[in-house]
Amino acid sequence: MNYTFAPMTKAYRKPVIDIFNYFIENSFAAYPERVLSYDAFDHFLIMSTGFPRVVVKAPTGQIIGFAFLQHYHPASSLKKTAMITYFILPEHTRNGLGEKILERFISEAKSQGIVYILASISSLNQESIHFHLKNGFSECGRFVGIGEKFGKTFDMVWMQRQL
Repeated sequence: MNYTFAPMTKAYRKPVIDIFNYFIENSFAAYPERVLSYDAFDHFLIMSTGFPRVVVKAPTGQIIGFAFLQHYHPASSLKKTAMITYFILPEHTRNGLGEKILERFISEAKSQGIVYILASISSLNQESIHFHLKNGFSECGRFVGIGEKFGKTFDMVWMQRQL
């Protein structure tokens, strides 16, 4: 399929939050337990200011995913580290979209002086852990048992890739 990327702007508020809410309600990929209001989109834009952020469009024009980088921490001593967030609806995964987003973001991050990209992943999201391992990330930390959703306890797994 011929997917395209577009800059994530306010025009995509509804589909981005609808996608995020899908993952809140149906998976361990998003940490919140309750759906977010459309106002949460403004927070996504603020967090990702100055970094690449995109929506993913299916050939039909439907928004089927989004992704952004953000500062890992506001301290200037940690300015070379960014955190990645991406969500692609399940029926569109395994089409190389994650790899394309990652390649694009790595290229842009390098030009901004980013040296490390981090990902925070639920231990119950094995697909994401596998994807990151396959794409050059390694586990660099784990907070054991700190999350609970749908009556299940999970670890927060931190993965890191040096650029």
